[in-house]
Amino acid sequence: MKTTMTFGAVSAIALLAAAPLFAQTDLTGSGELNDRIDDIEEAVADDFARSEDESRFGNPEFRPGFSGSASVSYTGQTGNNESQEFSVGARLRYAQGQVVQTLGLALDFTDEDGASTKEDLFAVYDLNYYFDDRFYAFALGRLKVDGLAAEAANPAETFKRDAFLGFGPGYRVVNTPDMTWRVQAGIGVSYLETGLDESVTETGGLVASRFFYRVNESMFLTNDTDILTSDSALRANNDFGVNFKMTDTLSTRVSYLTEYNDSRGIRTDNKLGVSLVIGF
Repeated sequence: MKTTMTFGAVSAIALLAAAPLFAQTDLTGSGELNDRIDDIEEAVADDFARSEDESRFGNPEFRPGFSGSASVSYTGQTGNNESQEFSVGARLRYAQGQVVQTLGLALDFTDEDGASTKEDLFAVYDLNYYFDDRFYAFALGRLKVDGLAAEAANPAETFKRDAFLGFGPGYRVVNTPDMTWRVQAGIGVSYLETGLDESVTETGGLVASRFFYRVNESMFLTNDTDILTSDSALRANNDFGVNFKMTDTLSTRVSYLTEYNDSRGIRTDNKLGVSLVIGF
């Protein structure tokens, strides 16, 4: 059985233009338009946020103790069509001295005409221990659950559970205001279970690099690389980005993402992303 484990890097292709506020009236289409503009704005904000590495300057100064945020969403529809959607998202952080722990959790459930169409759970736990401004240790755990994998069109290639646990050291090779480069490496264990209850557990090694370079006050470059090797495949992601602040009201990010997986027929996928923010 061919197995594939994914790890995160995504680039958005989006264009945000400012628009006047409309009354929330779906019959005129203005409510739908505002929702779409919000979605585009969120996608662009996420793309810009990915270029900022909050840990690049050493031990991040988080508020001591617990902090975080949580959100809940529910919609229900009756009439010609009956459906329910329920989503929960939470990000919790605990910082104490040299230790910073973060837990992210997302749940999505959808029911249409009495039948479940989505039962997803995604959780990531991240622990960092900072020995000093350059040397640190990390532990990372991830769990992704698809409650409907057994009902998928191809359950043998749909993962009911995708779990990963890894740990190792990290080091900041360069740590200046205009240039930072940190690398980390370690070992990990992955667990994959298909919709047919077939499972595989394997160990592997992981290497990651985060590079930041400020060209001037209006431009900086980033290059993020992740490599994961195991018995089933060698996987690598590289995300290169250029960020421009052309004026106080105009910013652009151009990114190029390369994803390599030698267990696939076509081993390499490439994505070009362009994000633009205009304010006036």
